[in-house]
Order: sequence, then C-alpha cells, then structure tokens
Amino acid sequence: MKNRLKDLRTERNWTQADLAQFAGVSRQTINAVEKGKFDPSLPLAFRLARLFDLTIEEIFLDEADQTAG
Repeated sequence: MKNRLKDLRTERNWTQADLAQFAGVSRQTINAVEKGKFDPSLPLAFRLARLFDLTIEEIFLDEADQTAG
C-alpha cells in the first residue's frame, strides 16, 4: 500500500523516531510502513491520521484503486 507518511513527517521536521513515539510504535514499524513493507493495523492508521489531522484515505493510497481506472 502506498502512502504519504514520509512526506507528511518531513514537512513537520519529525524523525522516524519522533513519529514512532507520537504513534506509540517502534521506529522500525514507521520505517516499514513508509517503505510499503508493512501495512499498518487499523488502530495505527487512525492514530497516524489523527496526528496529521487527515483522513486515512489522505495518507494511505489503495494501489488497486489506482490501477482500476
């Protein structure tokens, strides 16, 4: 699943460790999500959306939807 997490994080000058602390996960989890190696759980996706004051859909992009059109 593609996402805008790295761009959103860097816009705020947050490190992966900063975001991980705010979201209550490890830095390795943030790294894996940013690189698309791990899809976040729904609770984590909601926490990230709240941190950035965005909807989940504004952060995470369903690749199937992008190729269907």
